[in-house]
Amino acid sequence: MFIKCWGSRGSIPVSGKDYLKYGGDTTCMEIRSKNGHVIIVDAGTGIRRLGNQLMEENCFEYDFIFTHAHWDHLMGFPFFKPLYKNAANIRMQGCPFAKQYVEKLISRVMAPPNFPIRPTAIMANVEYMPVCPMSFDIDTITITPIPITHPNGGSGYKFEEDGKSFVFLTDNELGYPHNNAKTFEDYLEFSRGVDLLIHDAEFTPKEYELTRGWGHSVYPRVVELATLAGVKELGLFHLNQDRFDQDMDRVVEDCRNILTQQGSDTQVSAVACDQVFEL
Repeated sequence: MFIKCWGSRGSIPVSGKDYLKYGGDTTCMEIRSKNGHVIIVDAGTGIRRLGNQLMEENCFEYDFIFTHAHWDHLMGFPFFKPLYKNAANIRMQGCPFAKQYVEKLISRVMAPPNFPIRPTAIMANVEYMPVCPMSFDIDTITITPIPITHPNGGSGYKFEEDGKSFVFLTDNELGYPHNNAKTFEDYLEFSRGVDLLIHDAEFTPKEYELTRGWGHSVYPRVVELATLAGVKELGLFHLNQDRFDQDMDRVVEDCRNILTQQGSDTQVSAVACDQVFEL
């Protein structure tokens, strides 16, 4: 399984000399099966660069999966160039929403006054899949959703192929019960023993004193989850828009110190734009 991050920033894209290491694009993940089939998770601003890459490869077959409907996870969609190519075939998976909602969601992103080009300009063949099942396969990858604890709801996912596993839990506030979300113990079991866990870790403990209930986790709690679950590698995600590179480095260093103190073998890093994981 090939995994590439095209955007890991939270809430709003950022740029400048203080964001060169981790990048400033918002959420977009590319997953490729062993057969090369492309799965795209979320359509934040990172999807623009992904689309350019797919065009260069003449790759026009992909499945889309969404975690939730907040703007930073959708704002890049109209700038995904394959949308305007007849050769492109896109399947919009019904996760975490039913088919009708996904269609409405995409239309809303490009509807006036939000965007000057209407959805009718899309030339790709877009197929909307039915409501999200308990588990489903895309090519050789098995995907299992889990509700995230976040305002307005959404889904995290486990991706499994040939005994390797990757869990993606962005915008997930551990320990705070939004909507019909799961408990810390549920996410622990969901992540147990996985090769890679990428999890929302936006806030420091001090910041969390003011941001509790906003839908994002404090990073020591995420480290605890990874340690208890026996995760091999942890990626910190949904990087705060005001967190400069050197500040993010300090967060990673603190996480590594916590893991060392706990005697954990889990490896940790902050997920950067263009970072690649191969399982």
